[in-house]
Amino acid sequence: MTRSWILPTLFMLCGSAVAAVPALSGSPGTAAVLLPMFVLLAGIHSPLVFPRPVSAREAQRRSAADSRPVVFWRPGCTYCLRLRLKLGRSARQLHWVNIWRDPAGAAAVRAATGGDETVPTIVVAGRPHINPDPAWVREQLTPSE
Repeated sequence: MTRSWILPTLFMLCGSAVAAVPALSGSPGTAAVLLPMFVLLAGIHSPLVFPRPVSAREAQRRSAADSRPVVFWRPGCTYCLRLRLKLGRSARQLHWVNIWRDPAGAAAVRAATGGDETVPTIVVAGRPHINPDPAWVREQLTPSE
């Protein structure tokens, strides 16, 4: 199992355990409320919420061709999730690199942030921006799509 699925798996396991207690003690209504909450948390923190990631090399190649920003992110990052949700459908226009799956992406983030893996790090026109405002990121998108 990769690191990106550890947090969602923990949410599912903990949710099952937490929901089992009221279900076994005769309160299935409480269990029916708790379990979907944990499933939702697992889904939100899973890689499934984000567009399909590409490698850092591929993202840089695509960005050079279409001038779209590159987003370095990792699952479980609250700020990455905030950026993704605030961008809505516009998020598909960005090139997403999961730093937990791509060592070159993690190295690029460390180089941009002075040794830390602070995400989201957005690269626009070759210049890194650490945890920028989602409205600013939306402004950087080309109106071509």
